Amino acid sequence: MTSTTPPPSTVPPEPAANSFQVDLRGLVDLLSHHLYSSPRVYVRELMQNAVDAVTARQAIEPDADVRIGLWAADGTVGISDSGIGLTAAEAHSLLATIGRSSKRGGEHGLETARKDFLGQFGIGLLACFVVATEIRVVTRSARDLTARPVEWLATDDGSYTVRELDHDAMHEPGTTVVLRARHGAEEWMTPAKVEQLARDYGSLLPYDITFRAGRDDEPRSVTDRPAVWDRPYATPAARRVALAGHCARLFGFTPLDSIDLDLPVAGVRGVAYVLPEPTSPAHRSGHRVHLKGMLLTDQASNLLPDWAFFVRVVLDTDTLRPTASRENLYDDETLAAVREALGSRVRAWLAELAAGEPERLAAFLGVHHLGVKSLARHDAELLGLMLPWLPFETSDGSMSLEEFAAAHSEIHFTRTVEEFRQIAPIAAAHGLGVINAGYTYDADLLALLPAVRPELKVTELDAGAVTERLDPVPTAVELSLASFLSIARTRLEPQGCDVVLRAFQPVAVPALYLDDRQARQERDRTAALDSADSLWTGILGALRGSAPRARLVLNHNNPLIRRIAGLPDETLTGTAVESLYGQALLMSQRPLRPADSALLNRAFLGLLEWATHSHDAQEGQK
Repeated sequence: MTSTTPPPSTVPPEPAANSFQVDLRGLVDLLSHHLYSSPRVYVRELMQNAVDAVTARQAIEPDADVRIGLWAADGTVGISDSGIGLTAAEAHSLLATIGRSSKRGGEHGLETARKDFLGQFGIGLLACFVVATEIRVVTRSARDLTARPVEWLATDDGSYTVRELDHDAMHEPGTTVVLRARHGAEEWMTPAKVEQLARDYGSLLPYDITFRAGRDDEPRSVTDRPAVWDRPYATPAARRVALAGHCARLFGFTPLDSIDLDLPVAGVRGVAYVLPEPTSPAHRSGHRVHLKGMLLTDQASNLLPDWAFFVRVVLDTDTLRPTASRENLYDDETLAAVREALGSRVRAWLAELAAGEPERLAAFLGVHHLGVKSLARHDAELLGLMLPWLPFETSDGSMSLEEFAAAHSEIHFTRTVEEFRQIAPIAAAHGLGVINAGYTYDADLLALLPAVRPELKVTELDAGAVTERLDPVPTAVELSLASFLSIARTRLEPQGCDVVLRAFQPVAVPALYLDDRQARQERDRTAALDSADSLWTGILGALRGSAPRARLVLNHNNPLIRRIAGLPDETLTGTAVESLYGQALLMSQRPLRPADSALLNRAFLGLLEWATHSHDAQEGQK
């Protein structure tokens, strides 16, 4: 049997393994233009590495005296820590390798402390090249006290050197990093800027970090611990005053109120500040998030449910994941769970106010009832809780649903503000309870209301309901006006509008145009029928129903209506009726159909022609 295996000499050799090469200048361009939003993050990287180093030192020496000091002078920025330090081999392995970190794995016995580290992505000191032309690191290991101090010196051309120093060069374990400014980045390394950035990023870090404007300057603490929400206060009022001052310094406004966010299960501590002015539901506030004390972002827009647009939040968390740039939150299941927990806390705060502090709740709802309505439309229990408080525009004035329901067991509503404003005065005069559901969320809440108060009947206002509440005229009077009503109905038949005669208040309103959804749907169907082909004509014709038509209700109490009804000229009567229809339509502020616009134009020209002819006739009689 012949073998198909080629002779040994013809077997291709295994390909040689090669290593990736990294262009440092290309990496710096990537970091500064695509990963980080601003060069300012270099201060965070310095502090983050120092905090992680002292955290690692405490993992092996719980009683170690840990210190972190930052300084800036003469175009350089430096930071020193009494942390874990590095040996020469570790400096080669860790400082100049992208993606490699002493916090990965257990090679240094620190895996148990890894959850306490801020840095997770292994970009490390190389990120500081966004502002520096040279990075010098002097370090001594706390794990190997016999090891000599090490100097690691790197430049932005991609080269670095590592050399061991004499023991006298550094007596205690720890690390000192010094950056020298690159041309054009000097503004980021001035003492004032560095101190500002250090306070901004590091105010809640778990270690005391100091800053000096030069090595000989008196050090000033940049941390401010414990967090303002964790400090003891003599009274609740004193605490509210302190939180209000914190909000003013942080966000630039004095809050209407504050909400504690103490959620250990979610790994969150902080406070939500209630905005003092109304804001749009579409507005997404930037929230301030610290990760294990280090500021992650002050523009987190995905931290709260959409309905909670009336608060600005500042918090510290140890559970949420940062993005690779550590400038925002990674949107995952953990963030979704925290978002739900924060929303529940805001909701519970509302319930607490309703139960025990109605004055504070009333002050809050006076500004932010829209946010609570947004929440309550998905929460029948909360809606029931807020019934005595949430304001609605009604035919009886502005009031809560609780107050309105006490006066009206049957609640009608309009879907547009314009329709409500036309109907409201007449409804109020005749005891008809109408709510304006044309504002954001109100229609949703009214749809949910029967689930909270089953005894209430909630229906959309229709022409029939209004007409039934208006006073009928005596039969004899209506019979005497039969000819006038016939002319009016004939004239408005092409508009799909019926005409009825009623007596109602206020007297100043001559005519009322009433419409409802079914009537609008019937007109739309008729319009489609007129323009459809034979197939659709048959289908749409089969859908014809007995839906009510729009109604023009003429007010017999109005003197103008009585005068028009007595006109002897049928043509002039018809023109006057069309004018009344147009005026009532305009008062309702509904969009005009082409047929309505044509009618208004015809009626206007007809009245002008009548007026001029009447004038000519009068002149001829002189």
